[in-house]
Amino acid sequence: MLEVLKSNYAAKGIPKGALALPLTLLVVVLFIPLIMNLHESYSNLYDDGSLESTENLTCDVFSGNWVAYSGRPYYDNESCPFITYKQNCFMNGRPDRDFLKWRWKPDQCELPLFDAKKFLKLVRGKSMAFVGDSVGRNQMESLLCLLNSVARPEDITDRYTLNDDKYFKWWFYAHYNFTVVILWSPFLVKSSEKYLNDTSFSNAENLYLDEADEAWTTHIANFDYVIFSGGQWFFRPLTFYEKGRVVGCQKCHNVTTDPLNLYGYRNALRTAFRTVVNLKGFKGMVILVTHSPNHFENGAWNKGGGCNRTMPMTKEESALVKPYGLEEIYEIQVEEFRIAENEGREKGLRFGLMNITGVMIMRADGHPDKYGHNLDANVKINDCVHWCMPGPIDTWNQFLLRLITIPTF
Repeated sequence: MLEVLKSNYAAKGIPKGALALPLTLLVVVLFIPLIMNLHESYSNLYDDGSLESTENLTCDVFSGNWVAYSGRPYYDNESCPFITYKQNCFMNGRPDRDFLKWRWKPDQCELPLFDAKKFLKLVRGKSMAFVGDSVGRNQMESLLCLLNSVARPEDITDRYTLNDDKYFKWWFYAHYNFTVVILWSPFLVKSSEKYLNDTSFSNAENLYLDEADEAWTTHIANFDYVIFSGGQWFFRPLTFYEKGRVVGCQKCHNVTTDPLNLYGYRNALRTAFRTVVNLKGFKGMVILVTHSPNHFENGAWNKGGGCNRTMPMTKEESALVKPYGLEEIYEIQVEEFRIAENEGREKGLRFGLMNITGVMIMRADGHPDKYGHNLDANVKINDCVHWCMPGPIDTWNQFLLRLITIPTF
């Protein structure tokens, strides 16, 4: 078109250069709307937190320390109705509040405080499943409390189960079309479920290590985020099956003196990862929350051990803390995660590692201890496994927000 214009004007003897200004103005008029739209698009990405500085993108947010914090907790036991009784430490009489006056500070960057509006904007029209044991439920309930300042969900559990089941919960945020669920599966693979009627911890549970638990596999094909956690149930007597045959056991003879046989845990986790990677139709993000440390001091969990600290340990102090089996389980988790991540990325799946083990080893002060139950109740076991709410477990969902933000870049 420009060549036609040039030849027409040239034929009429119009001086050279007379077209420069009109053509420049035409280009400007055509491109200004495009430039404005691009600017708006990039602005929206920054507002959503989808784009971060190079420093923040490469920063290891799990390497850091707990530092003093003068701000208030995100919620309390009166403002949030989603706190499980056993994690409602203040309702059960915990007198101190100093353990709430700390925040996690990465070494090389900042970890933003949890932003409920930003989170809900990111998950609009999506679904999130927490798969694991009661520590996974602990994190999910923390998330519900963190979002409660902006939106309150509807309990839609009865659409998916006939019973008012404490093991499975489905919540729906109608305004955001966002679903969040807990799918109870403490072993991730099929089990004999003897634990439902036997709390003695002395009888072996049968684990079918090559069969993923249908409690979660039948639900997650269309989920956008699947968050695996657990490991707490792999310290008890276990009998391992593969292809229908016994292949090993753990604590087969003496519950106290027999060593751990983490063949079971490794292969259960491997089966879970392989199942989700190969699940037909699954296109979501897989997140693994590394093992949450317990802090029983002065005795085992069933021998009077407790966790009555009121402030975090230093890095130096926590380096001396060696909860039973923690290092071995953590190493298995990281190794199996990396294998699954490589396999999954070949199929276009996203993976995220929420590496909370070193973060939480310093927080022996964050457990319910004896405030995990009514002090008038005749209960002798202290809870040094789960986490008070509010408390340091809320930091896990700061990590979660970061993990689901970065892959959108």
